Amino acid sequence: MADELIDIMNRDGKLTGQVRLKSEAHRLGLYHMSIHIWFYTSNGQVLLQKRAKDKDTFPSLWDVSVAGHIGAGETAQDSALREIKEEIGLSIRESDLYFIGVHLAEKQPAPSILDNEFHYIFLSELKVSTENLVLQKEEVSEIKLVPITLLRNDLKDVDIKKIYVPHGSKYYNFVTSKINKKLKF
Repeated sequence: MADELIDIMNRDGKLTGQVRLKSEAHRLGLYHMSIHIWFYTSNGQVLLQKRAKDKDTFPSLWDVSVAGHIGAGETAQDSALREIKEEIGLSIRESDLYFIGVHLAEKQPAPSILDNEFHYIFLSELKVSTENLVLQKEEVSEIKLVPITLLRNDLKDVDIKKIYVPHGSKYYNFVTSKINKKLKF
């Protein structure tokens, strides 16, 4: 998992003009941007990825379909398209992305990592079989489609929710309600 240069923000979400290595940002608790792309199907399922066991944050937990850091000077849309191609081998158009908002996450997933991120969140309809997706093994160990109702129920269960990255109920409720709205459920 290569280090990368990322733009630094202040806590208000404004760019500071600083560029740092991702590892530095995490060590120092500097605010930065990431993208989250949630793929859903027309029949009410969401695509989840299981993070690789060697990840430095939340290894082997189920997570958003595709996620990654926004590179220095990169737009959220360009980053999303790049990460989708890298992590699951899927090429989509920018017009296939539906931006739903920004979520500030302040976490300490490990003693030496202060992860302060502004997640730029997108939805996209998955129009291909999961069998056609090619996983980037350094990032993703598995993928699966899960009914959105099951995901919501899992996240309410104190024990079951431990298998998911702890984004928090506010985040998950926001995302799943936006997906339901797109599906008109």
